[in-house]
Amino acid sequence: MLYKARTKSKELLIMEFLNARMDLSNKDKQYYYSLKKGYEGEVLFDVLTEKLQCECFILNDLLLNINNTTVQIDTLIITSGKIYLFEVKNYEGDYYYESDKLFKITKSEIINPLYQLSRSNYLLRQLLLNLGFNFQIDASVVFINPNFTLYQAPLDKPFIFPTQLNQCLDKLNTNPSKLISKHKKLADKLISLHITESPYQQLPSYDYDQLRRGITCVQCKSFSIYIEGRKCICKECRHEELVTAAVMRSVKEFKLLFPDHRITTNAIHEWCHVIPSKKRIRRILVNNFNQVGDRQWTYYE
Repeated sequence: MLYKARTKSKELLIMEFLNARMDLSNKDKQYYYSLKKGYEGEVLFDVLTEKLQCECFILNDLLLNINNTTVQIDTLIITSGKIYLFEVKNYEGDYYYESDKLFKITKSEIINPLYQLSRSNYLLRQLLLNLGFNFQIDASVVFINPNFTLYQAPLDKPFIFPTQLNQCLDKLNTNPSKLISKHKKLADKLISLHITESPYQQLPSYDYDQLRRGITCVQCKSFSIYIEGRKCICKECRHEELVTAAVMRSVKEFKLLFPDHRITTNAIHEWCHVIPSKKRIRRILVNNFNQVGDRQWTYYE
Protein backbone atom coordinates (compact mmCIF):
# COMPACT_ATOMS: atom_id res chain seq x y z
CA MET A 1 0.00 0.00 0.00
CA LEU A 2 1.10 3.57 -0.64
CA TYR A 3 2.27 4.91 2.73
CA LYS A 4 4.08 8.10 1.72
CA ALA A 5 3.05 9.85 -1.48
CA ARG A 6 5.43 11.75 -3.72
CA THR A 7 5.07 15.50 -4.11
CA LYS A 8 7.06 18.03 -6.08
CA SER A 9 10.03 19.29 -4.10
CA LYS A 10 10.15 22.91 -3.00
CA GLU A 11 13.11 23.39 -5.32
CA LEU A 12 11.25 22.05 -8.36
CA LEU A 13 8.19 24.19 -7.59
CA ILE A 14 10.27 27.36 -7.28
CA MET A 15 12.16 26.59 -10.50
CA GLU A 16 8.82 25.95 -12.22
CA PHE A 17 7.48 29.33 -11.08
CA LEU A 18 10.69 31.15 -12.02
CA ASN A 19 10.77 29.54 -15.46
CA ALA A 20 7.31 31.00 -16.14
CA ARG A 21 8.01 34.45 -14.69
CA MET A 22 11.57 35.34 -15.72
CA ASP A 23 14.22 34.56 -18.31
CA LEU A 24 16.38 31.87 -16.78
CA SER A 25 19.98 31.47 -17.92
CA ASN A 26 20.71 28.44 -20.10
CA LYS A 27 22.40 26.77 -17.14
CA ASP A 28 19.38 27.34 -14.88
CA LYS A 29 16.99 26.17 -17.61
CA GLN A 30 18.95 22.95 -18.00
CA TYR A 31 18.88 22.43 -14.26
CA TYR A 32 15.12 23.00 -14.17
CA TYR A 33 14.54 20.58 -17.06
CA SER A 34 16.71 17.99 -15.29
CA LEU A 35 14.69 18.30 -12.06
CA LYS A 36 11.43 18.16 -14.02
CA LYS A 37 12.45 15.10 -16.03
CA GLY A 38 13.67 13.31 -12.92
CA TYR A 39 10.36 13.93 -11.16
CA GLU A 40 8.38 12.76 -14.20
CA GLY A 41 10.35 9.52 -14.24
CA GLU A 42 9.71 8.91 -10.56
CA VAL A 43 5.98 9.48 -11.08
CA LEU A 44 5.99 6.91 -13.90
CA PHE A 45 7.52 4.39 -11.50
CA ASP A 46 4.91 5.29 -8.87
CA VAL A 47 2.14 4.35 -11.30
CA LEU A 48 3.63 0.86 -11.50
CA THR A 49 4.38 0.32 -7.81
CA GLU A 50 0.89 1.44 -6.76
CA LYS A 51 -0.47 -1.60 -8.61
CA LEU A 52 1.35 -4.00 -6.28
CA GLN A 53 -1.03 -6.46 -4.63
CA CYS A 54 1.35 -7.88 -2.02
CA GLU A 55 1.39 -6.60 1.56
CA CYS A 56 3.92 -3.80 1.63
CA PHE A 57 4.50 -0.20 2.64
CA ILE A 58 5.56 2.06 -0.24
CA LEU A 59 7.47 5.17 0.83
CA ASN A 60 8.22 7.61 -1.96
CA ASP A 61 10.76 10.41 -1.98
CA LEU A 62 12.42 10.12 1.42
CA LEU A 63 15.01 12.74 2.31
CA LEU A 64 16.97 11.68 5.38
CA ASN A 65 19.86 13.03 7.39
CA ILE A 66 21.99 10.05 8.38
CA ASN A 67 25.25 10.58 10.27
CA ASN A 68 25.26 14.24 9.18
CA THR A 69 24.89 13.19 5.54
CA THR A 70 21.78 13.89 3.47
CA VAL A 71 20.48 10.99 1.41
CA GLN A 72 17.54 10.97 -0.99
CA ILE A 73 15.70 7.70 -1.58
CA ASP A 74 13.41 7.74 -4.61
CA THR A 75 11.32 4.71 -3.63
CA LEU A 76 11.45 2.36 -0.64
CA ILE A 77 9.23 -0.70 -0.40
CA ILE A 78 8.99 -2.51 2.94
CA THR A 79 7.90 -6.15 2.76
CA SER A 80 7.86 -8.75 5.53
CA GLY A 81 11.33 -10.11 4.89
CA LYS A 82 13.14 -7.49 2.88
CA ILE A 83 13.37 -3.79 2.07
CA TYR A 84 13.59 -2.79 -1.58
CA LEU A 85 15.44 0.43 -2.38
CA PHE A 86 15.01 1.88 -5.87
CA GLU A 87 17.03 4.67 -7.47
CA VAL A 88 14.95 5.85 -10.46
CA LYS A 89 16.60 7.33 -13.55
CA ASN A 90 14.71 8.87 -16.45
CA TYR A 91 17.62 8.78 -18.90
CA GLU A 92 16.66 8.86 -22.56
CA GLY A 93 18.64 7.82 -25.64
CA ASP A 94 21.71 5.64 -26.17
CA TYR A 95 24.34 5.05 -23.48
CA TYR A 96 27.13 2.55 -22.98
CA TYR A 97 28.87 1.02 -19.97
CA GLU A 98 32.64 0.64 -19.86
CA SER A 99 35.14 0.12 -17.03
CA ASP A 100 32.50 0.80 -14.35
CA LYS A 101 31.63 4.09 -16.01
CA LEU A 102 28.51 5.28 -17.80
CA PHE A 103 28.75 7.28 -21.01
CA LYS A 104 26.35 8.90 -23.42
CA ILE A 105 26.82 7.63 -26.94
CA THR A 106 28.57 10.96 -27.65
CA LYS A 107 31.30 9.73 -25.24
CA SER A 108 30.51 12.27 -22.52
CA GLU A 109 30.69 10.59 -19.12
CA ILE A 110 27.86 10.92 -16.60
CA ILE A 111 27.86 9.99 -12.93
CA ASN A 112 27.33 6.27 -12.52
CA PRO A 113 24.02 5.90 -10.62
CA LEU A 114 25.49 2.84 -8.89
CA TYR A 115 27.67 5.19 -6.81
CA GLN A 116 24.60 6.98 -5.49
CA LEU A 117 22.81 3.67 -4.97
CA SER A 118 25.74 2.23 -3.02
CA ARG A 119 25.91 5.34 -0.82
CA SER A 120 22.16 5.28 -0.14
CA ASN A 121 22.27 1.56 0.61
CA TYR A 122 25.14 1.95 3.07
CA LEU A 123 23.62 4.92 4.91
CA LEU A 124 20.17 3.33 5.09
CA ARG A 125 21.71 0.16 6.53
CA GLN A 126 23.47 2.23 9.21
CA LEU A 127 20.23 4.01 10.07
CA LEU A 128 18.26 0.76 10.34
CA LEU A 129 20.85 -0.76 12.66
CA ASN A 130 20.87 2.39 14.81
CA LEU A 131 17.07 2.14 15.06
CA GLY A 132 17.24 -1.52 16.05
CA PHE A 133 16.07 -3.04 12.74
CA ASN A 134 17.95 -5.76 10.90
CA PHE A 135 16.28 -6.03 7.51
CA GLN A 136 17.96 -7.23 4.36
CA ILE A 137 18.12 -4.46 1.73
CA ASP A 138 17.74 -5.17 -1.98
CA ALA A 139 18.93 -2.08 -3.88
CA SER A 140 18.47 -1.46 -7.62
CA VAL A 141 18.72 1.27 -10.24
CA VAL A 142 15.54 1.54 -12.31
CA PHE A 143 15.81 2.93 -15.83
CA ILE A 144 12.19 3.96 -16.34
CA ASN A 145 12.27 5.56 -19.80
CA PRO A 146 11.24 3.16 -22.61
CA ASN A 147 13.51 5.08 -25.00
CA PHE A 148 16.65 4.26 -23.00
CA THR A 149 19.28 1.81 -24.23
CA LEU A 150 22.46 0.79 -22.40
CA TYR A 151 25.02 -0.95 -24.57
CA GLN A 152 27.52 -3.35 -22.98
CA ALA A 153 25.31 -3.56 -19.91
CA PRO A 154 26.98 -5.84 -17.34
CA LEU A 155 24.91 -8.77 -16.11
CA ASP A 156 26.21 -8.56 -12.55
CA LYS A 157 24.98 -5.03 -11.79
CA PRO A 158 21.62 -4.27 -10.10
CA PHE A 159 20.10 -2.57 -13.12
CA ILE A 160 16.40 -2.85 -13.97
CA PHE A 161 15.69 -1.90 -17.58
CA PRO A 162 12.32 -0.77 -19.00
CA THR A 163 11.58 -4.23 -20.44
CA GLN A 164 12.22 -5.82 -17.02
CA LEU A 165 9.93 -3.61 -14.93
CA ASN A 166 6.83 -5.79 -15.10
CA GLN A 167 8.88 -8.89 -14.34
CA CYS A 168 10.45 -7.16 -11.33
CA LEU A 169 7.09 -6.13 -9.88
CA ASP A 170 5.52 -9.53 -10.65
CA LYS A 171 8.32 -11.10 -8.63
CA LEU A 172 7.54 -8.78 -5.73
CA ASN A 173 3.88 -9.75 -5.93
CA THR A 174 4.60 -13.48 -5.78
CA ASN A 175 6.70 -13.21 -2.62
CA PRO A 176 4.61 -14.15 0.43
CA SER A 177 4.52 -11.08 2.65
CA LYS A 178 2.72 -10.57 5.96
CA LEU A 179 3.30 -7.22 7.60
CA ILE A 180 3.28 -6.92 11.39
CA SER A 181 3.64 -4.05 13.85
CA LYS A 182 7.42 -3.74 13.46
CA HIS A 183 7.04 -2.97 9.75
CA LYS A 184 4.58 -0.17 10.46
CA LYS A 185 6.82 1.09 13.25
CA LEU A 186 9.73 1.30 10.80
CA ALA A 187 7.64 3.03 8.12
CA ASP A 188 6.36 5.58 10.64
CA LYS A 189 9.86 6.20 11.97
CA LEU A 190 11.31 6.81 8.51
CA ILE A 191 8.50 9.26 7.69
CA SER A 192 9.11 11.08 10.99
CA LEU A 193 12.79 11.47 10.03
CA HIS A 194 11.98 12.84 6.56
CA ILE A 195 13.23 16.39 6.01
CA THR A 196 11.42 18.67 3.58
CA GLU A 197 14.22 20.88 2.31
CA SER A 198 17.38 19.65 0.64
CA PRO A 199 20.63 21.42 1.59
CA TYR A 200 21.77 20.98 -2.01
CA GLN A 201 19.27 23.35 -3.66
CA GLN A 202 20.67 25.30 -6.61
CA LEU A 203 18.22 28.17 -6.96
CA PRO A 204 19.16 31.23 -9.03
CA SER A 205 19.03 34.62 -7.35
CA TYR A 206 15.89 36.65 -8.04
CA ASP A 207 13.86 39.52 -6.62
CA TYR A 208 10.27 40.70 -6.86
CA ASP A 209 10.85 43.32 -9.57
CA GLN A 210 12.43 40.73 -11.88
CA LEU A 211 9.33 38.57 -12.01
CA ARG A 212 6.34 38.94 -14.27
CA ARG A 213 3.09 39.52 -12.41
CA GLY A 214 -0.17 37.83 -13.32
CA ILE A 215 -2.10 34.58 -12.91
CA THR A 216 -0.73 31.75 -15.02
CA CYS A 217 -2.97 29.17 -16.66
CA VAL A 218 -2.87 25.99 -14.60
CA GLN A 219 -3.05 23.99 -17.84
CA CYS A 220 -0.68 25.63 -20.35
CA LYS A 221 1.22 28.05 -18.03
CA SER A 222 0.50 31.10 -20.23
CA PHE A 223 -0.36 34.52 -18.81
CA SER A 224 -3.27 34.95 -21.24
CA ILE A 225 -5.91 34.98 -18.51
CA TYR A 226 -9.08 37.06 -18.40
CA ILE A 227 -11.86 37.16 -15.82
CA GLU A 228 -15.45 36.32 -16.67
CA GLY A 229 -17.80 36.21 -13.71
CA ARG A 230 -16.50 33.64 -11.22
CA LYS A 231 -14.03 32.13 -13.66
CA CYS A 232 -10.51 32.72 -14.97
CA ILE A 233 -10.38 31.74 -18.65
CA CYS A 234 -7.22 31.17 -20.69
CA LYS A 235 -7.23 32.73 -24.16
CA GLU A 236 -4.63 30.21 -25.34
CA CYS A 237 -6.09 26.82 -24.37
CA ARG A 238 -9.58 27.89 -23.14
CA HIS A 239 -9.03 26.18 -19.78
CA GLU A 240 -11.36 27.49 -17.06
CA GLU A 241 -10.61 27.80 -13.35
CA LEU A 242 -12.60 29.37 -10.53
CA VAL A 243 -11.22 32.76 -9.54
CA THR A 244 -10.95 31.65 -5.90
CA ALA A 245 -8.86 28.61 -6.87
CA ALA A 246 -6.63 30.71 -9.14
CA VAL A 247 -6.04 33.32 -6.43
CA MET A 248 -5.26 30.65 -3.82
CA ARG A 249 -2.81 29.04 -6.24
CA SER A 250 -1.18 32.43 -6.80
CA VAL A 251 -0.94 33.03 -3.04
CA LYS A 252 0.82 29.67 -2.62
CA GLU A 253 3.24 30.68 -5.37
CA PHE A 254 3.86 34.09 -3.78
CA LYS A 255 4.50 32.54 -0.35
CA LEU A 256 6.97 30.03 -1.77
CA LEU A 257 8.87 32.62 -3.81
CA PHE A 258 8.85 35.29 -1.09
CA PRO A 259 8.57 33.60 2.32
CA ASP A 260 9.54 36.84 4.11
CA HIS A 261 6.76 38.91 2.51
CA ARG A 262 3.45 39.28 4.29
CA ILE A 263 0.25 38.20 2.57
CA THR A 264 -1.79 41.41 2.22
CA THR A 265 -4.68 42.43 -0.01
CA ASN A 266 -2.48 44.93 -1.86
CA ALA A 267 0.37 42.45 -2.34
CA ILE A 268 -1.86 39.71 -3.77
CA HIS A 269 -3.86 42.18 -5.87
CA GLU A 270 -0.63 43.36 -7.48
CA TRP A 271 0.72 39.82 -7.83
CA CYS A 272 -2.43 38.48 -9.53
CA HIS A 273 -2.57 41.62 -11.70
CA VAL A 274 -5.65 40.65 -13.77
CA ILE A 275 -8.30 40.88 -11.01
CA PRO A 276 -9.53 44.49 -10.93
CA SER A 277 -11.35 44.38 -7.59
CA LYS A 278 -9.32 44.54 -4.38
CA LYS A 279 -12.50 43.72 -2.48
CA ARG A 280 -12.68 40.38 -4.27
CA ILE A 281 -9.09 39.59 -3.33
CA ARG A 282 -9.74 40.59 0.29
CA ARG A 283 -12.86 38.41 0.48
CA ILE A 284 -10.91 35.38 -0.75
CA LEU A 285 -8.13 36.01 1.79
CA VAL A 286 -10.60 36.51 4.65
CA ASN A 287 -12.38 33.25 3.79
CA ASN A 288 -9.20 31.17 3.56
CA PHE A 289 -6.70 32.62 6.03
CA ASN A 290 -6.51 33.97 9.56
CA GLN A 291 -6.62 37.76 9.64
CA VAL A 292 -3.95 39.49 11.73
CA GLY A 293 -4.02 43.20 12.59
CA ASP A 294 -6.51 45.82 11.51
CA ARG A 295 -7.11 48.30 8.69
CA GLN A 296 -3.93 49.23 6.77
CA TRP A 297 -1.86 46.88 8.97
CA THR A 298 -3.93 43.81 8.14
CA TYR A 299 -2.17 40.72 6.82
CA TYR A 300 -3.11 37.04 6.54
CA GLU A 301 -1.57 33.82 7.80
